Order: sequence, then structure tokens, then C-alpha cells
Amino acid sequence: MPALLDPQARALLELMAERGVPAVHTLSPVEARRAYRDRRGFTQPDATPVGSVESLSFAGPRGPVGVRLYRPPGASASLPGPALLYFHGGGWTIGDLDTHDVLCRQLCARAGIVVLSVDYALAPEQRFPAAADDAAAAWRWLQGAAPSLGVDRGRIAVGGDSAGATLSAGLALAVRDTGAADQALPAFQLLIYPAADMRHDAPSHRSNGQGYLLTADSLAYYRSHYLADLSQWTDWRASPLLAPDLSGLPPALVLTAGFDPLRDEGRQYADALSAAGNAVQYVCFERQIHGFITMGRVIDEAHTAVDLCAAVLRRTLAA
Repeated sequence: MPALLDPQARALLELMAERGVPAVHTLSPVEARRAYRDRRGFTQPDATPVGSVESLSFAGPRGPVGVRLYRPPGASASLPGPALLYFHGGGWTIGDLDTHDVLCRQLCARAGIVVLSVDYALAPEQRFPAAADDAAAAWRWLQGAAPSLGVDRGRIAVGGDSAGATLSAGLALAVRDTGAADQALPAFQLLIYPAADMRHDAPSHRSNGQGYLLTADSLAYYRSHYLADLSQWTDWRASPLLAPDLSGLPPALVLTAGFDPLRDEGRQYADALSAAGNAVQYVCFERQIHGFITMGRVIDEAHTAVDLCAAVLRRTLAA
């Protein structure tokens, strides 16, 4: 029997429809970014206290890139510890350090690790591969800066949600292929409902393409802003599922949502990683919608998902 939509997720969707919240694809990127920031307080829980928060930046390929560093309570910058390099979701078009501040704080406090959230380039102002280039530059910067930041360069995970998960998966592939002596392979991949195949032809794109917040129209909107033309859809930096070789990659947790258009390609990516010999855990929150992990004020399972991610990070990155 198919799963039923979580009642709390259903109530949220019904409230958005009742209040006439405009679909993202009907807004300009600037309007969509503002709307995403403005409404986050309705669905996101109160900010979790952490030990400290610091604003940093590094030199990216197209200019300075901002980073927000979170330290867990009791952590010392003089003692190297594990870290997560995090890339926010938002279809490479919306989202920023503030829209994912609460989630980064939760992961920092619950996993007991440093979290570094990256303010990578957004489309359409900076199209593909700008975001992927910023992700690669962030990894190179962190590998060099790790000792001064109190980070153990051998225990750095990469992760993100949605578009950020895609950037994380592509980054792991890029670092593996670079083989640079001064760059360690990420210790782990946290891939929260990744967009793994920009062709959008998995069955869940049809079964979940309307009515569940992330729609086929909004996916097309994001893709058209990020990718200049269809010839880029199969580039593995945009579609990691289509990489010719998925072997030799870090362990991964792939998390999906049952009523998400991206559900099947997330499962396909987890299966492909496993088939290539990698250690992979796959969990689908069958009754949830895309984006639910940041919605802990209105969806209880968001906290369960965060707890799961934090527990896996804590265990995997332990000394």
C-alpha cells in the first residue's frame, strides 16, 4: 500500500494554498530569494545555541566567497576536530547562509562538529559551473586553512540538501579525480534529497510532479536558470548519477522524501554508489515532501531526520 502524505506536511501545503503563496516559478529570482528568506521563520524552529559563529571568506574563482563557521559548545579552535563543509539547497538559484542557518546550527550542536556553510554563486547571475567551481574552491581552501581553524583535515565531510547535495556529490567526484597530494578525499558525504540527474526522467518526477511543494514547473525553472542549455544536463557536475565511474568515493548517507519529485533519482544514486563498491546508507522518509528537513516548527519528522544525520556524522567522523 502506498504511503500516505504526513498529516503535518499536508496541513502545511493546504495552508500555503489557502494563503495564496505564489509558486516559485512565477517569481523572478530576486523575488523568489526574498520570499524564501521571509517565510523561513514560519516553518523553521528556533535557532539552536552553538558555541560560536564566525564569518569568513576565501578567494573563489570569480571573487570572494562567504563562509559561516559554527563551533559546537565547548569546542576549542586549538584542538583539531571533525567538520562538515555544507552547501545549502535552493535550486542553485535561491537560498543563502541565513535560510540554512538553523539547520547548520542543529547539525553542529547535535553532531558535536564544526560546520562551515558556503555562500556559493547563484544563478542566473552566475550560471553552471560557477556553483560547482565555488564548491571545489571551498574544499581547496578548507584543506589549507584547516589547521588554523581547528579542523582535522582528514575528518571533513561534505554535505548539503537538494542542490547543495548535488554540489557535494560532484565535489567528492572532483576531489577523487584530482588526486592532488595536498587534498584529502572527503571523509563522508551527507546527501539530503539530491538532484542527481538533470534530465528529470525518473518515475517520481511524474508521480510527484504536482501538489507537493517542489513541482515539475519549479524544477524546470531552477534548471533553466542554472544550466545554459540541454547539452549541460548530462555533465556529471550537474548530474552526478551520470558520472562514468562512481567507484572509490567516500561513504555516504543518502536521504530522500517519498512525495518528492527527486525521490527516485536519489535512490538511483544510492544504488549506483553501492554497485560501484562504496559504503552507502539509504533512508527514505516515505511520507514527507521535499525540503522538510528545515521545517521542524511544523513537521515533527524534520527533527528525526536531523537527529539521524547528526548521529551518522558523529559516528563516522569520530577519531
